[in-house]
Amino acid sequence: MTVRPITIVGHKALTQRTRRVREVTDELRTLVADMFETNDAASGAGLAAPQVGSRWRLFVYSCPDASGTLRRGVVLNPVLERFGGIVLDEETLEGCLSVPGEGFPTARHRGARVTGTDLDGAEVVVEDEGGVLARALQHEVDHLEGSLYLDRLAPARRREALDAVRDRGWRARNLLTWDPRELDAADV
Repeated sequence: MTVRPITIVGHKALTQRTRRVREVTDELRTLVADMFETNDAASGAGLAAPQVGSRWRLFVYSCPDASGTLRRGVVLNPVLERFGGIVLDEETLEGCLSVPGEGFPTARHRGARVTGTDLDGAEVVVEDEGGVLARALQHEVDHLEGSLYLDRLAPARRREALDAVRDRGWRARNLLTWDPRELDAADV
């Protein structure tokens, strides 16, 4: 397994819709193993394929559900269903490995269910209401649609987020990826 560089806001891969996985190959299995390794190295709640420069419609997750139980897995070709009211808690900051070191209150549905398949073709259903997992499921599927959580922010928060991104100087340094083995997210 390999820790892959994580794409940063401004990278083309983060704005493109992904392609449906039609066949699980050895290459795809390696990608998923590397994504777990990368997510773990970055202490992430989840990681979508575009965040490591891949266009496949899949993500990995490793985070607690509403009961505090750590949930970990992979979902290929996820279909998202949101439920419960939309919640915006000013105290809960949503972050993203592709916007390292930043976090902003983001409105999300209280609950989410994702259906898809695993690497062996078995049906996968992942559901949570009120936990980090519910937010992560919505967040990762957004990545697969070519969207970042920054796109969901209220206008004033979005401006604040874009100013923070600019202040980090990633564009000025032509920095489009970061390596979690070498840098902490806050230091990128």
